[in-house]
Amino acid sequence: QVQLVESGGGLVLAGGSLSLSCAASGRTDSNFPMGWFRQAPGKEREFVAAISWSGVRTYYADSVKGRFTISIDNAKNTVYLQMSSLKPEDTAVYYCAARRSGSYYFTSKYADEYDYWGQGTQVTVSS
Repeated sequence: QVQLVESGGGLVLAGGSLSLSCAASGRTDSNFPMGWFRQAPGKEREFVAAISWSGVRTYYADSVKGRFTISIDNAKNTVYLQMSSLKPEDTAVYYCAARRSGSYYFTSKYADEYDYWGQGTQVTVSS
């Protein structure tokens, strides 16, 4: 079993930056792709970014491309999401996710293809 613990959420003004972290613990001997999703109140969960377990491939939603950067540190079993040029519409609860297996290049934008989820961290962008 794998547990994911997120941190780094908070309040920020529009145009500002914020960095999120998600640390994995438990059975982390396997290589697994990871991703970030977000959900605003009354809205469906939407894809934000994904990264292969190797870190060689990344994938971003069009709405965040050029503003957000996903990265992974396998030695620390941690995935990061660096966010800049934040907009009020970025306000949501952000969740990290992990898939229990994947190829060297595998990334996915589909929530149902992930097996483990963090508790979520609130990001609020004020105008």
